[in-house]
Amino acid sequence: MLRIVGWLFGFATFMALAALCVSGVYLATVAAQLPDYTVLKDYQPPVTTRVHAADGTLLAEYARERRLFQPIETVPPLLIHAFLSAEDKDFYSHGGIAVDGIMRAVRDNLMARVDGNAAVQGGGSTITQQVAKNFLLSSEQTWDRKIQEAILAVRIESTFSKDKILELYLNEIFLGLNSYGVAAAALNYFDKALYQLDLAEAAYIAALPKGPNNYHPFRRPQAAIERRNWVIDRMVENGYATVAEGEEAKSEPLNVVPRASGSQNYSAEYFTEEVRRELAKLYGEDQLYGGGLSVRTTLEPKLQEYARQALQDGLIRFDHTKGFRSPVASIEIGEDWGLDVANIKPLSDVPEWQLAVVLEMNGNEAKIGLRPGDDVDGKSLPDRTVGTLNGGDVKWVSKSLSQTLKVGDVIYVSPIDGKVGSYTLQQVPEIEGALVAMDPRTGRVLAMVGGFSFAESEFNRATQALRQPGSSFKPFVYSAALDNGYTPASVVLDAPVEIRNSDGSIWRPENYAQQFYGPQTLRRGIELSRNVMTVRLAKDIGMPLVAKYAKMFGVYDTMQPVLAMALGAGETTDMRMTAAYSTIANGGRKIVPTLIDRIQDRYGVTVYKHDQRVCAGCTATSWEGQGEPTITDTREQVLDPMTAYQITSMMEGVVQRGTGTGAKSLNRPVAGKTGTTNDYKDAWFVGFTPELTVGVYIGYDTPRSMGSSITGGTFPVQIFTEFMGNALKGQPATPFNVPPGMTEDWINSASGVQAVDGDHAVLEAFKPGTGPNLATSVIGVDGGGYVASMGPDGGFPPGAYPDGSYPVGSPGPYPAGDNYATGNNYPADGGRPVDAADMVNGRGGN
Repeated sequence: MLRIVGWLFGFATFMALAALCVSGVYLATVAAQLPDYTVLKDYQPPVTTRVHAADGTLLAEYARERRLFQPIETVPPLLIHAFLSAEDKDFYSHGGIAVDGIMRAVRDNLMARVDGNAAVQGGGSTITQQVAKNFLLSSEQTWDRKIQEAILAVRIESTFSKDKILELYLNEIFLGLNSYGVAAAALNYFDKALYQLDLAEAAYIAALPKGPNNYHPFRRPQAAIERRNWVIDRMVENGYATVAEGEEAKSEPLNVVPRASGSQNYSAEYFTEEVRRELAKLYGEDQLYGGGLSVRTTLEPKLQEYARQALQDGLIRFDHTKGFRSPVASIEIGEDWGLDVANIKPLSDVPEWQLAVVLEMNGNEAKIGLRPGDDVDGKSLPDRTVGTLNGGDVKWVSKSLSQTLKVGDVIYVSPIDGKVGSYTLQQVPEIEGALVAMDPRTGRVLAMVGGFSFAESEFNRATQALRQPGSSFKPFVYSAALDNGYTPASVVLDAPVEIRNSDGSIWRPENYAQQFYGPQTLRRGIELSRNVMTVRLAKDIGMPLVAKYAKMFGVYDTMQPVLAMALGAGETTDMRMTAAYSTIANGGRKIVPTLIDRIQDRYGVTVYKHDQRVCAGCTATSWEGQGEPTITDTREQVLDPMTAYQITSMMEGVVQRGTGTGAKSLNRPVAGKTGTTNDYKDAWFVGFTPELTVGVYIGYDTPRSMGSSITGGTFPVQIFTEFMGNALKGQPATPFNVPPGMTEDWINSASGVQAVDGDHAVLEAFKPGTGPNLATSVIGVDGGGYVASMGPDGGFPPGAYPDGSYPVGSPGPYPAGDNYATGNNYPADGGRPVDAADMVNGRGGN
């Protein structure tokens, strides 16, 4: 008997040793395949990039995994206690593995095997084990992976502190709604920072790691509440909350308010998308969506709202002149019209409008049903609201509503102030446009709108649409002339001219009114946008010089040096034009526009700054009697400051008595220039005050005529004026600064000679060594300049042009009745030239 017992004991010992050896070999094999856990020291998870306005308002977030890294020191104890109670109550006492948890997992898996389920059921993992799995292993459910997880957990515990392990866990864990980490979950579920969470909210977030979809707040709300309450009970058991606090928290609803991703400001979506493209170009997609960049932009939210409103108002006004086109859609009215119309998505960035379906027609009145709203999960709400659309409230539609709409038509409407339940008809304009508002001193883009609706079209017409600027290009031609010996009083002949092209064809530029106005000062030429004299001026100074200036101002990268380009025949963008005008407005310093002030990486280190000016004394740590720091402006001076003031003064005349008089209502110093392109396809107004430069463009995306009445002096000036009026409201009027050394003198506006009593005089600024004309030399007369002595009225000699013709050699005749002695250079019928744009065929309006 003893022999048998001994034999059995020896056999058992042998088998135990063999099992131990096999286990050792197995564990050694598994351990050899373990990843390097020390990489956790350099943990840099993908973190959300956040874009803010100049005042700190959040504009947009960009991430593949919405995560905000939160150091463990800043995580509230309430949230830590919630996670410990839900996931690992002994976290701070075990060595990485919880024996009781392992025993439960073994039991559950054995029972599953008995039931015929061979898959590993999981369970029993500590927080440390979850860190090992989430960071270093796959989610594969095998015994090998579970053993690797346990080994790694022990090694991690021996290397990292408990707080570091918990920090890794709380920042990496997936919690649903594309939320990675607790900070992102707090924002995405409750729109709160971590420190703002209450007991119920913290418990719900701690309930999510077991399976966010199992406890989805909208799809499975009851399961979510039960799981949250289970966590609250565990917190009470562990002493982290009192019974009373627990009962109160369990009685609360979930109160989940999902936070929108992407752009957070519907009026700024063109702006934020342009910033996103710029970031991707600077740092690449990976850094944009995972680098945790903090971007401070130049956008002023209030100005952005003003810009959006002004552009939309102008585009709608224009569109109303074209009448009603068609409904958004037509549907069959079913048992529930609300669900029928709910399938059509409205423009998300035009919240003032609502979709509605026509339910009944009664003569010139329609009963409409408003599209029901959506709940936070995107499902249609049960409310059904009806209203009235009266033809008398839709004055821009000439026909009666019964001839315009039918039952089932889906339309846009907006409520009428003071008339509850009454609405007016709206439609999305076909016409498009752009508005850019810029600080002329720095190039900071304060507001930018790239179209009527980003939701309808993401094409940014401020930065991506290449369009002809027309007459709004002329200030750069005149700047080149003023910088090279001309004065605002210089006189150029406005008379027919023929230009032979390289292919032998003849180009005959014309003015907008198809009339010619004889000798004109440069001031009058730009104020009334004379095409032909601009061509003569460009020919006199040379197109290579004009092309050089166009490049220096940033209007074009390269410009073909042909005369048609002097009339704005090239293509550029609203952003470039606004920046070029800003260069004039600030006294000639080159402006490089920017949408971004500075960028910081995830650690708060500034990696980009737009302002490159040098401040030598700004880094002093203490005051030791030194003077105030001085800032050195290193930007290129592309235009003489005196020239910049002269062209500014001339463009003030555009607003005061030229083609941009619509902006006079601002009652402050404003300079600007209108532009209208060939066949009225594009219309511009770019203008500025000392504080703000604004460029406005309108036109169809597929260029076609807007109509012969549409010039830069109409809708673009109206849009400009509406925006400027709001943007500068309450600010004192600021005059443009006259550079030291310049002299001012009153001149005759027609001849450029010194004015006498009774003249139509203009106060003109002159550079040192220049002044009013002693005699009027007319540039552009064949065979040389025509010189006329100053007559008694301060203009051309009386009777010099009795038949309305001009000096011998000029291509006259011209309209009889023009009077150049008094400066009233208008046609005999008294009509004033309408805007004079400029194009390849020479016709135009400004």
